[in-house]
Amino acid sequence: MIAMPEEFARSTIEREGEAGAEWLAELPGIVEELLGRWECVPDGKVLHGGVGVIVPVRRRAEETAVLKVSFPHPGNAHEPDAFVAWAGRGAVLLHERDDERFAMLLERVQAATLAEVADGDEVVAVAGWLNRRLAIPAPSGLPRLREQADAWEEQLRRDAEELTHPLPRQVVDAAVATVRELGRVQPDTLIHGDLHARNILRAGREPWLAVDPKGYAGDPAYDGGTLLKSRALTLLEADDPSKAVHRILDVFAEAAELDRERVQRWAQFHAVQAAFWGRRHGFRIARSGPQLDWLTEFADRLAKLLTKGS
Repeated sequence: MIAMPEEFARSTIEREGEAGAEWLAELPGIVEELLGRWECVPDGKVLHGGVGVIVPVRRRAEETAVLKVSFPHPGNAHEPDAFVAWAGRGAVLLHERDDERFAMLLERVQAATLAEVADGDEVVAVAGWLNRRLAIPAPSGLPRLREQADAWEEQLRRDAEELTHPLPRQVVDAAVATVRELGRVQPDTLIHGDLHARNILRAGREPWLAVDPKGYAGDPAYDGGTLLKSRALTLLEADDPSKAVHRILDVFAEAAELDRERVQRWAQFHAVQAAFWGRRHGFRIARSGPQLDWLTEFADRLAKLLTKGS
């Protein structure tokens, strides 16, 4: 049986509780069964992301691939549908899928991520270029982001009233306006849904390929916010954070061929959501303590910087 990474097991139990422990107990058997069914043999160290394990494999002697098995969760359900629609355009290829087990056999690419590139403009430009590559007509059956708009607005208003926070009313109102004006009318365009540098890997078939999509149908500018949040450390280290934030927006919008103001508005919405989410739930990398306080304060600052006129 293949051993699962201890860090992955610990974080899964912390996040999912008893359900996570039960799934982890079954996971080695699930991996073995899929290896046999898809005629694969392990070919390297077992890796992991936030919610799944990645097993490098060889198939039929010469073909390399990776077996990915994720914790069963609705948020992971449409990942293979996105890969099918893209058919290798800007994303890794899907070879096999088992939706019941939240498992896929995927094209193997390099382990190096876009996050390892030192040039910040290059990181953002590549992400924007991929955003444009991935923006194709969405197939039916994918979750439409416009259907979340009512819930987004309700949650923003509840958080603003119930939580202790320093966000001015102008900042919260701007996020609500984005939901009303952009959120309820979105195109049926396939977007990644969680586009950031760690979800973009070096490859040979194309210079960079995307992994770990959510598979949403919506506004491509929505992903500008997920990218901006992932640049937190870079922004905090900048001599002029405001200038650095707007540089990211400029480069991303140009590379993605998107309206720059639209990207900024979605990014501001993401930042306000993050500021409230951190106060209610913590973040995956920090559930409590000084690091959580630091991340929440950063989300506050980012939300204010992105609010026009503030």
